[in-house]
Amino acid sequence: MSSYESTVRYFDQAAGMMGLSANMRKLLLTPLRELKVQIAVERDNGEIATYIGYRVQHDNARGPMKGGLRYHPEVNADEVLALASLMTWKTAVVNIPYGGAKGGIAVNTKDLSQGELERLTRKFVDQIHDVIGPDTDIPAPDMATNAQVMAWIMNQYGKYHGFNPAVVTGKPVELHGSEGREEATGRGVVTVTCALLEKLKRKVNHTTVALQGFGNVGSFAATFLHERGAKVLGVTDASGGVWNPEGLDIPALLQFTKERGSIKGFSGGDALSNEELLASDVDVLIPAALGNVLDAHNAENVRAKFIVEAANNPTQPEADDVFHRRGITVVPDILANAGGVTVSYFEWVQNRQHFKWELARVRTELDRIMTESFDRVWEIAESRKVPLRVAAYLLGIGRVGRATVLGGL
Repeated sequence: MSSYESTVRYFDQAAGMMGLSANMRKLLLTPLRELKVQIAVERDNGEIATYIGYRVQHDNARGPMKGGLRYHPEVNADEVLALASLMTWKTAVVNIPYGGAKGGIAVNTKDLSQGELERLTRKFVDQIHDVIGPDTDIPAPDMATNAQVMAWIMNQYGKYHGFNPAVVTGKPVELHGSEGREEATGRGVVTVTCALLEKLKRKVNHTTVALQGFGNVGSFAATFLHERGAKVLGVTDASGGVWNPEGLDIPALLQFTKERGSIKGFSGGDALSNEELLASDVDVLIPAALGNVLDAHNAENVRAKFIVEAANNPTQPEADDVFHRRGITVVPDILANAGGVTVSYFEWVQNRQHFKWELARVRTELDRIMTESFDRVWEIAESRKVPLRVAAYLLGIGRVGRATVLGGL
């Protein structure tokens, strides 16, 4: 099942409960615009390389469209469409005034020099600058993109449209970015994890965790969990993994990965495969890397009591059915990882107001929105007797649907 098919299945499950007509479903699912562009770049050796870039703008009923920009060899039209639609529901779940978009370039950034990466980014902006903007579509960092890439986008966009930092979020703090943006997704994951544990009368400092993925999201999630007293027993990345039944020394692991670039070789625990981590005996499993890691083949092996989806689309529908049957609570991606887009919204607000917030305010506002959104999804799940994923889709689709009807065609 493709990424988009999975997303549509989750949508249809909630839409059926809401009694949405076939016409309304088609209206809400059909993207506003799909863009596919050729990007020709001169390599450092003088050769011309050609890449394909995508930008899908899904829905703008509730405000300008918002979504990340990822650079990865597996970026394709289906994946970008799926992630754009997820952003529509995600921004509605946390009730910020955005619609959904997503973009990317099919490229392995490890093959590019810094200069080539900059030229690629600027060429991409040349192709899409007339369909993005602070009141239209606002990109942000995603897989293999970062604050530096966002700075290049802002600068290149400005060459066409003048100074307007609100065209993109996730910028360097020194270039009109927001305090707390880099940590936002990971912090939001921890906030909803703690909210879940509180609902179930469980203590964070008595909780064990396994994290699949130790990039930006996974590393910040591990840091905040460690600070709150949780025991992170296992972590994996693309190079391998590490397990310590007494709890990993997260500050030491962070320092090690900063110096070495990966987890491989860390001496603070035993080697661990990704498959072993997904099946580890912990309270909370947090998939924080690529999508579709939990499927029909490994779902029965999962022993965690709770799954908090820090990655986009990490659970295939067949696995979701298994978790529901087995009584494993899943906090869905459109709620759990919404911290990033929430603080992106804060950055956009600051740029529009030309007024900077302090880190304490960003964290306070983020924690409030994530906790209130979790509470609302929990209430729907309890009252409708449905899983949290269905409840989140009911909330998100309901808000987008009402905005669409109120706005008119």
